[in-house]
Amino acid sequence: MPTSFPFWLGGVAASLAASCTHPLDVTKVRMQTLENIPGTKRPSTIAVIRMSVSEHGIRSLYTGLTASLLRQMTYSLVRLGAYEEFKSRLAKNGHPSAIQLLLAATVAGGLGGLAGNPADILLVRMTSDITRPPEKRYGYTNALSGLVRLLREEGIKGLGRGLGTNTTRAILMNSSQVWSYDFFKSTLTRHDVPVINYRFHDGLALHVAASVMAGTFATTVCSPADVIRSRIMSSSSGDTFIHVLTNSLREEGPKFLFKGWTPAFIRLGPNTVLMFVFFEQLKKGWAQLMT
Repeated sequence: MPTSFPFWLGGVAASLAASCTHPLDVTKVRMQTLENIPGTKRPSTIAVIRMSVSEHGIRSLYTGLTASLLRQMTYSLVRLGAYEEFKSRLAKNGHPSAIQLLLAATVAGGLGGLAGNPADILLVRMTSDITRPPEKRYGYTNALSGLVRLLREEGIKGLGRGLGTNTTRAILMNSSQVWSYDFFKSTLTRHDVPVINYRFHDGLALHVAASVMAGTFATTVCSPADVIRSRIMSSSSGDTFIHVLTNSLREEGPKFLFKGWTPAFIRLGPNTVLMFVFFEQLKKGWAQLMT
């Protein structure tokens, strides 16, 4: 009989991964929310990291870590836990098809987006604060105090800022990252790798290879929604999806939808690898603990 894993196990794996890759997430958000100045070249990933460290110190790269951990223990806990639960239920009727798993990942992603939206708002605001003029900064000291202030200053409605875009992004992320990881892992164990004629077996090498491919796929699929989500959530003027989209298209052109792709991949690639490696190891450890 297959081992039943705790619902929260994925949240722990995602939190461990986020702790390692948080500086890259900070850089990605700062690049996405930098004000566009006509006639000037946007700074590169390295330039943004250098600016952050030189002006605010190395600790600035860990700004918003508490919000990141809160996000993983809401958004990632739900999306990974729900997907594993759906997958387990589907497996009772035989091996689930790729379409069934894609639908499961889509629903689980939507649930995760709903659960993690408040933490996402805090994370975007905390990590992008230093790119704002001092008078426009939020100044949240940690995720809990930020959540209290968000509720007090913007009410329950404030917790839903960017909910539609964020849920869309969560659906895209889960269906492109979690589903594709299972897809690539299954494909690599059933077929030889071209040229080198090598077939993977379940283990660390398989988990790393499948997660690298899943991270690349997910970064590309999620980039447009990720950019718009960051801009909506960092706004204090109540900008809507349509307003952000039309303004950005007019001022920057369609290429803005993939702004920050490089830092997003640099962050999401290692994050995906670490998350799935931690998750697989935690599941393996839990199974041994239960036997």
